[in-house]
Amino acid sequence: MIKKNIEFYDLSGASVFITGGGSGIGAALTEGFLAQSSKVSFVQRSDGNEFCDRMEKKYQNRPNYIKCDISNISKLRQAINESSEKNGTISILVNNAADDIRHSTLEVTEKFWDQSQAINLKAYFFAIQSVIQGMIGIGGGSIINMSSISYIMGNAGYPSYVSANSGINGLTRALAREFGVHKIRVNTIAPGWVMTEKQKKLWVTENLLRDHLERQCIKETLAPQDLVDSVLFFASSASQKITGQPTGCRLWCGNHGLKYKFLFWFYFHRCTYFTRYV
Repeated sequence: MIKKNIEFYDLSGASVFITGGGSGIGAALTEGFLAQSSKVSFVQRSDGNEFCDRMEKKYQNRPNYIKCDISNISKLRQAINESSEKNGTISILVNNAADDIRHSTLEVTEKFWDQSQAINLKAYFFAIQSVIQGMIGIGGGSIINMSSISYIMGNAGYPSYVSANSGINGLTRALAREFGVHKIRVNTIAPGWVMTEKQKKLWVTENLLRDHLERQCIKETLAPQDLVDSVLFFASSASQKITGQPTGCRLWCGNHGLKYKFLFWFYFHRCTYFTRYV
């Protein structure tokens, strides 16, 4: 459930495009933008109509779902054009869709590698390429690339995914430099292990989760909702002078219930991530 803790007035009516926006982290982000009265389009391979029905009933604001495999770049471009025609020029892009299927180095084939990179990195680049001209035309925009801590931790068990996440960070920094002159901001958010239904169903075990939490400074698991306000911050004009940054946040409890309070670290030579690790 999304709680509207922070209101970013400039997000009302903004045209937002999210990859993988109907499930997991993406669904939480879509709902977060709907709560701000943004106009949201999202793509994913699985059916998103039931999710859209629930969001429309809750917010009287139906997201525009477009069925699309983001590894098919022509279809992705078509979906972005469709979104722009329906909701206006996209001013906020959230590259969120990813596939972290576990695999070992020795079993990877060329076909598997190409497909993994097509989803986890290639689609990020071409989604950005597809929105850039429109953002230049409206005087700026915000691009938010969802990554993970997997590459900085050097996690084993999914080397193609880890490689792509490292590439996302490099892509963010390169494009922030290239398009900052047009007031287009490009930032990365790299969370730790987020307890989506997919993760809990496929990968989470009691032992793995215990070991994971032992490495965290804050001994709490992350839920998709914990990322929402950070993404909204980077989407809004509140972050208008921040670009090219990987970043993180923390949450804690205040005296009057759960409140999200964010500590952002922006610097050029190190990275700080959700749930700082030791």
